[in-house]
Amino acid sequence: MARYSAFLGRKVEVHYRAGDICLPASGVFVADSGRSIFLEQRFEQRGDQKTFRWEVPYQYIIRIDELPSESAGVRDPLLEKLSAEAAELNANSPDSKAKAAAAGGAVAAIPFVRGAKLA
Repeated sequence: MARYSAFLGRKVEVHYRAGDICLPASGVFVADSGRSIFLEQRFEQRGDQKTFRWEVPYQYIIRIDELPSESAGVRDPLLEKLSAEAAELNANSPDSKAKAAAAGGAVAAIPFVRGAKLA
């Protein structure tokens, strides 16, 4: 029975035992044989696409963590600029405050009182 099959196709970080030390390995979880898991990592070296695969037997696995996909962490400056412009246009529309009030929204910014002492 494949214990870790729920991770198939996902980017994971595996901590495994190698002698007396714990090593991390990250890559795409590509297979689970029932005795070992198989990770794959693709990279570019000197202009060529390379693939590195490795096997980690069940008895050496300490922990498996799912990592967020790379596309979730990558920000496109053009998309950020466009979304900021759209938010600004929506904030300036006459009925945006009425819509926010109807939705139960609070005031976007709370002004600080000058001279207030903080603990």
